[in-house]
Amino acid sequence: MSAQSVLFDAPGPKARARNVVYTVGTLILFAIGLAILYLGFNRTLTERETGLFDPATWAVNPAGQWTAEKWEPFLRPDTWTDYVVPGLQNTLTAALTAAVLAIAFGLVFGIGRMSDHWWIRVPAGAVVEFFRGIPLLMLIFFTMALPIVAYQVFDIPTGTFQVTALVAVVTGLTLYNGSVLAEVFRAGVLAVPKGQSEAAQAIGMTKTQNMWLILIPQAITSMMPAIVAQLVVLLKDSALGYIVAFPELLRSFTLVATRESNVIPAAIICAIIYIVINLSLSRFAIWLERRNSRRGRPSTKPTAAGGAPVAVQPGPAAPDATAQEPAEGGATAAGPSGATAPDEGSDKDGEGPENRRD
Repeated sequence: MSAQSVLFDAPGPKARARNVVYTVGTLILFAIGLAILYLGFNRTLTERETGLFDPATWAVNPAGQWTAEKWEPFLRPDTWTDYVVPGLQNTLTAALTAAVLAIAFGLVFGIGRMSDHWWIRVPAGAVVEFFRGIPLLMLIFFTMALPIVAYQVFDIPTGTFQVTALVAVVTGLTLYNGSVLAEVFRAGVLAVPKGQSEAAQAIGMTKTQNMWLILIPQAITSMMPAIVAQLVVLLKDSALGYIVAFPELLRSFTLVATRESNVIPAAIICAIIYIVINLSLSRFAIWLERRNSRRGRPSTKPTAAGGAPVAVQPGPAAPDATAQEPAEGGATAAGPSGATAPDEGSDKDGEGPENRRD
């Protein structure tokens, strides 16, 4: 009888009764929500002629957005050279710069949170929790307002330094996503089996050597999906630079939509570009993860005593080692390659090698 895998235990009578109650309650709440939507949004007001369920609200082609002439601007080269390509370059510049800085920030502060010294562990934890709890948009605004804060608090003249939109976006992305990555790195290091650290300590490695040579290389492979997911979030969050007039990809498509009155085509093309970039990043992470896993595999090539590879000559297959008779005393002699050598003192016919005839 073949064993079957059980995903969950079969519910008992009380559990089935609770499931029925939960299902009925959910359906009732769903019906109430639909009624509220119908009564609250589908009535005709003086300032609104159509409601949520009015056919005009869900028109397939509002204001002719799906006509061919609305898509025609994206067939002109000047639209791509003047708007799309510069916006894409700015988006990739901000995202790549912030990604590198966020990984470094997360690695340093993630390791700092695991330090044995409280004067390192406590400030690192405070920095991570502080920047992780602030919305990204507020970080961008605060960075842009640094010259004003410096003038009002420290009486530094206004023209002493300026914060560009690129610096504000990169700083906000680095601080927020770096704080999230710090927790990812810390969780990945703590997930490595404890025996790895104990083995490193047993051979005399210091804690720093153990961290950088044993724990982090193993943790990065397991953390790769989470790191890539956060980098995808970072890339999409770069669109918030639109608020501070940073000429990134979304702002470029907004300018095209405003000039050509083609909001829906511009939004679709912009979304396709973001999807292609994010999928490429995910595929690159999968390739990198597989490459790292192959690098860690042990070599299966036979080696000699000095470590030099053994040249294997083609020939008849060796007999099965388990089928050979053990030597006198119940033991068999093994060569360097692990193959069992026959006993030279006896032969299959009971004769030694000197009595064997051709």
